[in-house]
Amino acid sequence: MARVGIIMGSTSDWETMRHAAETLAALDVAHETKVVSAHRTPQRLYDYAGGAARRGLQVIIAGAGGAAHLPGMAASMTHLPVLGVPVESKALKGMDSLLSIVQMPGGIPVGTLAIGKAGAINAALLAAAILALGDADLSQRLQAWRAAQSDGVATDPA
Repeated sequence: MARVGIIMGSTSDWETMRHAAETLAALDVAHETKVVSAHRTPQRLYDYAGGAARRGLQVIIAGAGGAAHLPGMAASMTHLPVLGVPVESKALKGMDSLLSIVQMPGGIPVGTLAIGKAGAINAALLAAAILALGDADLSQRLQAWRAAQSDGVATDPA
């Protein structure tokens, strides 16, 4: 059963959001991916976010570009943690997405990550860290992943 839901506003967002899915897969965290547009498929969003906890999800990662309403709208419909990933847009390079996601009113929190690929990877790592609070095996996998990352950093520049 999926523990993390990865949603995005359109199929074009997959190029960014696939990095969240790949990171969760590397950590052996069950997840699902769906296209859920806040603007074009509002009923799908309502059904997805409203039923997420009941279906066993524990964290939602929502990627969106442009007006980027998906993370905030999802957060308004569930008590689960929602992590927002601003997808880089052509017009403003993702700054529009970042500002839209990060400007949530008090009472509707969205954890906002970096623009693009780095944000998607970090959203997956943050979701795993949240889940690892109650999952010792996942905690060990996450610690091993981070240790391998550290071990992979060269000591010499050449």
